Amino acid sequence: MAYEPEHGVYGSGRTLKLVRASVEGGLAAVGVSAEVKIAPVTPELETLRTAENAHMAALANAVKALALRQATLRDIAEATGAPVAQVKRLLAGGVTDAALTAKPADDPADAPVTRP
Repeated sequence: MAYEPEHGVYGSGRTLKLVRASVEGGLAAVGVSAEVKIAPVTPELETLRTAENAHMAALANAVKALALRQATLRDIAEATGAPVAQVKRLLAGGVTDAALTAKPADDPADAPVTRP
């Protein structure tokens, strides 16, 4: 069973896909066209989401700390086990006082992360 509180629409089905279709159909019946995302909730899934959120917060803190010590992107990625692309995203979104400075190198991932 799913409930979309903004428009008071309920839906149900045997699978998440059917639940989503049911809610979208209910919304269409009241003249609302919207994409519906169904998020199942169980105690185990909440525990998993909490652990994932804690991991991402710890990763962001570790990336920031290493960046402030002018570690290279590659070194940060290796130390944290995160891909370089994810390290870049975390730096772009969370380390506002650090900037990537590309020194002459074959790979920008070898450039140190420095403060402006």
